Amino acid sequence: MAGLFEKSASLSLNNFVIFLYLSCLTTNFTASTTTTSAVKTPSRFATKLIHRDSALSPARLACLGAKAGFSNNGDTCASLWSTIYGQFLNRHSEPPVPQLLTIDTGSNLLCLQCLPCTKCFEQTSPTLPSPHHTPHYHAHPQYCTISPSDKCDPSNNCKFSHEYLDGIKVAGLIGTKNFTFDASDKGISTVPNVVFGCAHDNDGYNGQPSGLVGLGPSNISLANHMGSKLSYCIGSIRDPNYPHNKLVLGDGAKIEGTSTPIQVYNELYYLTLESISLAERRLEIDPEIFKRTESGSGGTVIDSETIVTFLATGAHVVLRDKVQKLLDGRLEKVEKPGVPSGLCYKGKIRQDLIGFPDVVLNFADYGEGDFCMAVQVSPEGSDLNVVGIMAQQHYNVAYDLAASQVYFQSIDCQLLDD
Repeated sequence: MAGLFEKSASLSLNNFVIFLYLSCLTTNFTASTTTTSAVKTPSRFATKLIHRDSALSPARLACLGAKAGFSNNGDTCASLWSTIYGQFLNRHSEPPVPQLLTIDTGSNLLCLQCLPCTKCFEQTSPTLPSPHHTPHYHAHPQYCTISPSDKCDPSNNCKFSHEYLDGIKVAGLIGTKNFTFDASDKGISTVPNVVFGCAHDNDGYNGQPSGLVGLGPSNISLANHMGSKLSYCIGSIRDPNYPHNKLVLGDGAKIEGTSTPIQVYNELYYLTLESISLAERRLEIDPEIFKRTESGSGGTVIDSETIVTFLATGAHVVLRDKVQKLLDGRLEKVEKPGVPSGLCYKGKIRQDLIGFPDVVLNFADYGEGDFCMAVQVSPEGSDLNVVGIMAQQHYNVAYDLAASQVYFQSIDCQLLDD
């Protein structure tokens, strides 16, 4: 099949996926203290991912574009209402209490709401008690350089303050602590000295997640803490009951498939997009559209929290026109408010698109009897291209940070079950 990365790797996007009413992925995480005085970092752990509804792709893209142009601006592109969620267990209490966390490759800090709160948001699970008086919590002023807004207080504690893309504001203290994860392969896996933010002042949020787990390239992220490898396998986003979605951190990450180089710039993962193909024919798109400029704008980011795929205007117009020529006259075009691609048709994907050529784009269900092209044009003023999570369905996506490579393997995630 034709792919995004024609020379370096071949990643074909799935043709028929949800455009707007998306299902998002989650994991089973566990944050805790431990009575063990010396805990060795495990070489790996694996945990299942499950679905949860979400949106916010356009706002996410705008923020990623801003982040690409500025260094050291922290994790402000993260969203507490986001695409991929995780679940962890609070082992401060008995029995352990499940908690939801956002899983995000575009940010770095593990951040969760803690008591006491100056302002608390409502969450599905009980709020965590402050860890400051529990074993193995340590304040670390050296982490006060995570973002420009972070600083040390008179007691030498590192204070942080982040404003997320959806207007949510969180503030608290940064430290390290032992976290115990509910691993799908070993039952319980304790990871020592994880850098995390304990948010005591939270404003503007009301929802399920308790916080966020950053899997970005920074040395403070959980991905780097576990080594330099991570992988996730995502089945059908349209199936909320699919049981085989999985995240693996550490040596157990499945580093297989076709690879392409990744570059880290301002703590985002960049790919080298060289061309786009439709029906095994390379589209006439200027390759410069896909390259990052010397000023840092443009380029192609792979991101777990952006939902659909975004293309800069010059690339999107060519792809959209080609797809429209194939479908006009064959299907009835319909107008759908809020669909930037503007390319929606009446019909049933599995019935009316039989024989449609392999393309590097997604089609998505959009209500009863309609579907839309799920490759959107980047907002006006942005030349950033983003490979979103819908394009990564039915692939095991593996990051080898030490080798600066990302791998794509088309696979049934069930085959990866331990």
